[in-house]
Amino acid sequence: MMQQELVLPVQSSKRTAIVDILRGWAILGVVLGNYTDYSFMGNPVKIKYDTVSNILMGVMQLIFAAKSWTLLSLLFGYGFAVVMNNIAAKGKSPVAFFTKRMFWLFVIAFINSAFWFGDILKDYAFLGLVLLLFYKASAKTAFWTGIALLLALPFIVAFVNMIPYDYMGVVKAKVLPTFYSHNWLDIFAVHLKGTYYLEVLLPGYAISVHVMMLACMLLGFAAQRIDLFNRLPQFKKQLKTTFWIALALAIVLNVVIGLVFKFAPTLFTSFKPRYWLIFATMITIMTGICWLYINGKLKGLFTGFQAMGKMTLTNYMMQNILAVFIFMNAGLGLFNTMQYWVYCAIALAVFILQIPLSKWWLANYNYGPIEWIWRQLSYGKWLPIKKVKE
Repeated sequence: MMQQELVLPVQSSKRTAIVDILRGWAILGVVLGNYTDYSFMGNPVKIKYDTVSNILMGVMQLIFAAKSWTLLSLLFGYGFAVVMNNIAAKGKSPVAFFTKRMFWLFVIAFINSAFWFGDILKDYAFLGLVLLLFYKASAKTAFWTGIALLLALPFIVAFVNMIPYDYMGVVKAKVLPTFYSHNWLDIFAVHLKGTYYLEVLLPGYAISVHVMMLACMLLGFAAQRIDLFNRLPQFKKQLKTTFWIALALAIVLNVVIGLVFKFAPTLFTSFKPRYWLIFATMITIMTGICWLYINGKLKGLFTGFQAMGKMTLTNYMMQNILAVFIFMNAGLGLFNTMQYWVYCAIALAVFILQIPLSKWWLANYNYGPIEWIWRQLSYGKWLPIKKVKE
């Protein structure tokens, strides 16, 4: 019994700041991506986008599109390794504990999916169980397995895209009929059905996206095995080198992919390198933020990102709940009715509002509310949420 009481989450004071900063940046990309998606939802509406909207769409495509969930996947792998070490050090079974932890994440994901059918929590819960196959792996094994998956992805995606799936037919038959409803039960149902038909059953998501996520998780696992984020100053030279290589690769891939699609699109029939571009851009952003951090730059901005990152789960779910009230017909019904930049502005406003709220909450409480609930369920014991004032 005493041994069970010693099994506790990592204390807030022992968290790695740069990891929370990176999570904060990623959750900014998530809210921007999720909210701008509403500009395309529902039956097609002809909107002539203005110059600002067209520029922002380009920026989103270059910097944020798919870069946030890949970064969060990498950080999930890092966190997985931290939890494994913490539980093993207390003499408990990491497999039993993490299986329980992922079960409760599935439950939270189901609730979140009722508000947003782009939910990623279910994917992390599923892949967290897959990661258990590697929990004893060395950094080298995890790293090269992740790289092998990345190298294979263009061929996997090309194969998966040949699997027949009538995406638009499913949308029209399963999603749109109740999408315009003003009834809350219909709203929840349409999101859950969207999650099932457009992610769980869609081969391009169920296979391709999960392979990409797993590759990133394994690389994050390897990063924790070498204690990368706690030893950033020691890796400064490697960070700078990785940054420039990833940036060069991202630029080259952008140019090459653009030229191929313009002049020889059939070349990408059986080889689709888009995820390489996504990965290179994500690594550029991640190493760039780490480089700025160890050089003491943007401290005020990073403090905000850090607060957001400590409450990633809470902030993510709150963004999705707010989105239903803002965009769906049960609320204000603002989906696909306005210029693209309006959706960006709303997303940015929500994110900015969450920063002081997160700082206030963390000044008074040990965990974000959803993080606290998840920890309670995972550890099976009462964990004090309110901070004791000294």
